[in-house]
Amino acid sequence: MPRRVTCEDCPVTPTTSATSANPAYDSAFLRAARGESVPHTPVWFMRQAGRSLPEYLKVREGVGMLESCMDADLITEITLQPVRRYGVDAAIFFSDIVLPLKAVGVDLDIKPGVGPVVASPVRTLADVEAIPDLTPEDLPFITQAVQNLVAELGATPLIGFAGAPFTVASYLVEGGPSREYAKTKAMMFGAPDVWDALMRKIAQISAGFLEVQVSAGASAIQLFDSWAGAVNRADYTAFVQPYSAQVLAQIGTTGVPKIHFGVNSGELLDLMGSAGADVVGVDWRVAFEDGIKRIGPDRAVQGNLDNTLVFAPDEVMFQRAAEVIEAGKAAKGHIFNLGHGVIPSTNPDQLRKLTDFVHEYPRG
Repeated sequence: MPRRVTCEDCPVTPTTSATSANPAYDSAFLRAARGESVPHTPVWFMRQAGRSLPEYLKVREGVGMLESCMDADLITEITLQPVRRYGVDAAIFFSDIVLPLKAVGVDLDIKPGVGPVVASPVRTLADVEAIPDLTPEDLPFITQAVQNLVAELGATPLIGFAGAPFTVASYLVEGGPSREYAKTKAMMFGAPDVWDALMRKIAQISAGFLEVQVSAGASAIQLFDSWAGAVNRADYTAFVQPYSAQVLAQIGTTGVPKIHFGVNSGELLDLMGSAGADVVGVDWRVAFEDGIKRIGPDRAVQGNLDNTLVFAPDEVMFQRAAEVIEAGKAAKGHIFNLGHGVIPSTNPDQLRKLTDFVHEYPRG
């Protein structure tokens, strides 16, 4: 376990990552996120550091998911693996959306083949009040890992990572993964005071988790609302958006670009943008040109190649990638990505080919 690190130890202030003093400031990724001209379309892949990589499986052998997320050396190695292999334009910080809850003492685990499982699901206001606030002192391994990564990455930006309040709340309320979110919605509709308290608590935790990463040197952040598509527009506006906005507003004071992504969120793209994002991720279910129109001209976009296309013949994958890049030219800025995470059985060679194709595709 690395030595305990406090904010006084951090050589990077919360705003340095957003200024020209940052070696990654002029990277294609950050330029696209700010809506500036780029030498090539930047590309990274959600879940690029994970089970599709043999080197990942090797270093994770015998190590639990949460254990690996709390080891600064392992975080550093896993985060760097896809940058070395693919030459992508950004690294995504290796972690899990429930890691901050574990750090404050919530009794949970990530069970292989199942996902996050919470020992005592949240049901009452007292349950919410029992969850401690997050402080930087809870996350010395995060600070150390980010500092390690920034030193290694140089001009390649590091994207900070956190789960959005709705998705994290769904795990806490359901006790684990869910398809229907029945318990979550029962609280949302039937106990709005408990829901509000829980969402505010998680917003504080998520924002604090991101602030630690940015303070240590992360150049941008992505707020994942994996299950936002489980609610309609009216309920998203009333019960979800205000708390994502709380996170994005708090991290917005650092000045780094903020990406907001949700699965099956085509009907919510404009609302996810207006929650405070600089870049809105579009999943594969939405025609990219339609997603760009919904998001509007004031924000950059990220996406959105169907993540199963890496299993198609190369010519098909390249053709569909070209369509995404062409559509992206209509946006304020475009960061190429898959429309969701890399599938574990993906051949890493395909992602290398795809990265090269995107980089070489003409900008004119």
